[in-house]
Amino acid sequence: MNPPTRTILIVEDDAKIADMLSNYLTAQGFAVEWLADGLEVCRQVRERPPAAVLLDLMLPGQDGLSVCRDLRRFSDLPIMMLTARIDEIDRLVGLETGADDYICKPFSPREVVARLHALLRRAEGRLMRPPASEGGFSVDEAGMQVRWAGQPLGLTPVEFRLLRLLLSRPGQVFERSRLLDELHSDSRDVSDRVIDSHIKNLRRKIDRCRPEGSGIVSVYGVGYRMELPTGPA
Repeated sequence: MNPPTRTILIVEDDAKIADMLSNYLTAQGFAVEWLADGLEVCRQVRERPPAAVLLDLMLPGQDGLSVCRDLRRFSDLPIMMLTARIDEIDRLVGLETGADDYICKPFSPREVVARLHALLRRAEGRLMRPPASEGGFSVDEAGMQVRWAGQPLGLTPVEFRLLRLLLSRPGQVFERSRLLDELHSDSRDVSDRVIDSHIKNLRRKIDRCRPEGSGIVSVYGVGYRMELPTGPA
């Protein structure tokens, strides 16, 4: 029996770009749905959840960053942001909002599909791994959640992957370049400030649950390591 066709939702107000992506995705075996207005996205995702969303940053009705924030309130589906704005802060804000990846226009549809396949593989892999516990942190791969003493930390997908990696090898120092490789499968020039910003957010979210400290330690000039605190599992 053939596997079910996966649907990709394209949210793009430029009909030419949407048509190009739609044709290429269809040729690669995906089903495609298209929206041009940001205000329609959450309703459609709730009614007909796609396998992933390709989400333009500049949209009528509601911009892509706001749409991404709203989607993350109820869904962990893979989101790739599409934008013509290449300033680094836009990338940083987009990923902190909950996007899993970010690609700048002009782009080739082949690159979009390659990254999309990588996102889908990661999402499918989460469903195959059982929940794991480490030093009081409970890691739920399927739900993309980390809990401390049973309390969810409320992480974005990017923060989840970063904390999962740190928890996988307690005490090991991870260089910033290694952490960036975990978060971005392509070779884009992304500043170390991206990692530092995610670490700052992770510490804040863990500290809300455990005032004694997050356990994430800075190693000057190198990167970060996780020193697992003692506490309830």
